[in-house]
Amino acid sequence: MAFVILMFFLIALMIGAAIYAIVQKDLLYAVIATGVISLILSALFFLLQAPDVALTEAAIGVALTTIIFIITIRNTVRNEDEFKDKDDIKSAVK
Repeated sequence: MAFVILMFFLIALMIGAAIYAIVQKDLLYAVIATGVISLILSALFFLLQAPDVALTEAAIGVALTTIIFIITIRNTVRNEDEFKDKDDIKSAVK
């Protein structure tokens, strides 16, 4: 009985993190939420007696993919910064 409650709790938490990742405007927070989804999914795989799949999901989904996305976001220009720079140029021209 406790196993079923734990499974439903983890699934509900995963769905909540997925909804948060979809509605989040900041890309960094959305990527972190997808990393949390992968972490919960690896815990679910482990509870379902698939430790090899859980380790693969933890290594690829949580670590590698999240790190690649964070590095990519850090190396790009954010829209907020781009619009702020354009407003400064417009005010200097006036």
